[in-house]
Amino acid sequence: MKQYIGDGMLLITALVWGSGFVVTAIALEYLTAFQVMAGRFVLATLILTILFGHKFKKFNKAVVWKGATIGVFLFIGFALQTVGLEYTTPSKNAFLTAVNVVVVPMIAYLVYKRRIDRYELTGSFLALAGIGFLSLQGSLTINIGDALSLACAVAFAFDIFYTNLFVKKEDAISLTIVQFITASLLSVITVLIQGDIPTSFEKEAVFSIVYLAVFSTTIAYIFQNVAFKYTTATKAAIILSLESFFGMVLSVLFLHEILTGRMVLGAVLIMVAILIAEVKPVFRKKPIAENVGK
Repeated sequence: MKQYIGDGMLLITALVWGSGFVVTAIALEYLTAFQVMAGRFVLATLILTILFGHKFKKFNKAVVWKGATIGVFLFIGFALQTVGLEYTTPSKNAFLTAVNVVVVPMIAYLVYKRRIDRYELTGSFLALAGIGFLSLQGSLTINIGDALSLACAVAFAFDIFYTNLFVKKEDAISLTIVQFITASLLSVITVLIQGDIPTSFEKEAVFSIVYLAVFSTTIAYIFQNVAFKYTTATKAAIILSLESFFGMVLSVLFLHEILTGRMVLGAVLIMVAILIAEVKPVFRKKPIAENVGK
């Protein structure tokens, strides 16, 4: 039963994250990218502090520097993603961001010299082809929004890589609190440097910030952390990869985004690349199971 609860929580997380692309696009009609980020992270940090304030007593140097490290990557990822949304569509932003799944094995190779297997290599080529269909224009150029979305995928890949590394020794919630505090401070400092302190708030902007902070940031991260206890890593990754699919569907439904055949083909190729990269443990185990049966 707990396994189904975990899978359900991950499905809700993927849906919420997918909707976040649409809500962010709405927020950007009233606020700058860094105002949106400052609002969502400051509010999310306050919520986490209220819910898990007792965790502060367990903070040590390791938690602080590790949380700050992934907080910097989180800030960079969201900065590139949010600014990228100003120049591209939510559906393209969602699928290009999802390429981080394919980037993580490459980081493992560069940092720890871990060999890239054939499934990861196949996924990388398919993702590259998908990016081409999704983003390349007639002149074989890529617009700035798509380029920023791809860059954000790399930043999120570093965030995922080091978060998975750090949670093996440190408390996940404590790391998340420090991570959010770091992202909040960097976002607020950027807003102050740019001199973009908002003097008035439209209700649509306020609702968007609240939604992003409460659902896309706080609840989504808590659901993800709790769900990992009740399901396998492979199944979790596959379910969470639906984020990009939900982002595309909701963009069409609520923002009336028009999808071309080439964009759909690119999205499908990226989705297949993600699945191949994530289900490779199943592919590896299958022959062993067949031999045992014989």
